Amino acid sequence: MRLRLIVVPLLIALAAFAQTTPAPKKIRILLVGDSTMQPKSGYGPGFCADMTSDVECVNAARGGRSSGSYRNEGLWDKIMEQLSHNADYKATYVLVQFGHNDGSHKDGRYTDLKTEFPANMKRYAEEAKSTGAIPVLITPLTRRQFKDGKLDRGLEPWAEETRQVAKESDTTLLDLFAVSAAAVEKMGPDEADKLAQAPKPAPGEAPPTDPNAPKFDYTHLGAKGSEYFGRMVADLLVKARPELKPYIKPMQN
Repeated sequence: MRLRLIVVPLLIALAAFAQTTPAPKKIRILLVGDSTMQPKSGYGPGFCADMTSDVECVNAARGGRSSGSYRNEGLWDKIMEQLSHNADYKATYVLVQFGHNDGSHKDGRYTDLKTEFPANMKRYAEEAKSTGAIPVLITPLTRRQFKDGKLDRGLEPWAEETRQVAKESDTTLLDLFAVSAAAVEKMGPDEADKLAQAPKPAPGEAPPTDPNAPKFDYTHLGAKGSEYFGRMVADLLVKARPELKPYIKPMQN
């Protein structure tokens, strides 16, 4: 009887403690970029799938955006609002990747390569740091188009500017362009084409009539491409930020 009088209150106290103890805080990763990162056409879904349940992975990338238009449209303001809640997380990482649209004059996307683009990338890093978040700059994902047996490396200038900004601002860098270009060049055009959203059409084959149907191109990714490059980014992130290793699932054989 005496033992019961001791045990029962103890169990009640433990139950009350379990109800009042908050759950461990998660790591948060925010993805900021263009269509090569966004859901449906980028590596973001594959990357987030590689995170453990202790990570809140938020894909805020938007297709067609440049380092300038993402901010000009107010999308970065929404990120900054989310960063005002950093205390709710163990740590917050902001992965920023632009370049694919910064050379385009369509829809106000263009930014000058030597002035506006690096200034924009530096500002993203500085503003993320000001909130206590950890910014990570990413060089653009390579395009997968070959000409005369050689891979198109037209995004190298934007990759180089991103590298310089990361170095000068002491910001973590993931050189996705260098690693993805080397991987695509090694696999060759036939294998690289399989990473697209839709199969490459045969010569003379008419394109899909449905404007919303997935289309083949050398930039955007289907499920296989998202998984492949998502894992690549996850591995690069672990190498650059070893403290994140427990939060990234091990590679499946």
